[in-house]
Amino acid sequence: MEKLIKNKVALVTGGSRGLGRNEALRLAEFGSDVILTYRSKKEEAENVVNEIEAKGQKGIALQLDVSKTKSFDNFFAGLKETLSEVWARDTFDFLVNNAGIDSFGMISEMSEEAVDSLYNVHFKGTFFFTQKALPHLSDGGRIINTSTGLARFTLPGYAAYASMKGGIEVFTRYLAKELGQRGITANVVAPGAIETDFTAPAFNANPQIKEIIASQTALGRVGLPDDIGGVVAFLCTEQARWINAQRIETSGGMFL
Repeated sequence: MEKLIKNKVALVTGGSRGLGRNEALRLAEFGSDVILTYRSKKEEAENVVNEIEAKGQKGIALQLDVSKTKSFDNFFAGLKETLSEVWARDTFDFLVNNAGIDSFGMISEMSEEAVDSLYNVHFKGTFFFTQKALPHLSDGGRIINTSTGLARFTLPGYAAYASMKGGIEVFTRYLAKELGQRGITANVVAPGAIETDFTAPAFNANPQIKEIIASQTALGRVGLPDDIGGVVAFLCTEQARWINAQRIETSGGMFL
């Protein structure tokens, strides 16, 4: 395919598996080099790097736990060294905040520890990782955050998770407003139900869920990672330069 992105570097958190892996690979197909982060499974991350390089782009994997905000200064110090050594530059162009965890529970049953874990990864982690990234993000760059269709429609058991993502949608609009003078756009992609290792426990525990979701989706099936990565990559192209502060739901038309 034509390389719509040239001489750019993307940073994708949680890029070793699931949606993040697909986003990293699609960015590489579009022509971007990719730095991806992984929390614990280094081998998975290195496999993705190999796939990126097979597409003709540079790939680097760095360890990161987005729930550990105190580690961010060290992470970006290492990132700065990597940018200098590999690309002879001190900035990157696209920040894709994808890393996440799942935690299902009815409001009446949700533990404080589970809510704290969701908050630390999905909101606090994203907020402060983005804050620390801003000095390293090129003017004219892009920020793409990750929300969920569950911030629009409701399914019992996802109140805490969806609430964190609702906060990310508001955060994204504020990023767009505050960073506009630097020419940086900020948008949020909101997937519907996607069949990945992230959702596998819920699908395996309740096999009928996939059928129900498919029946309530205009396109008649559950989503796949490849339905999402191309949207994220497109938002990093020059053609998407005038899209800003938007929530783009990628759900195939769930619960219309």
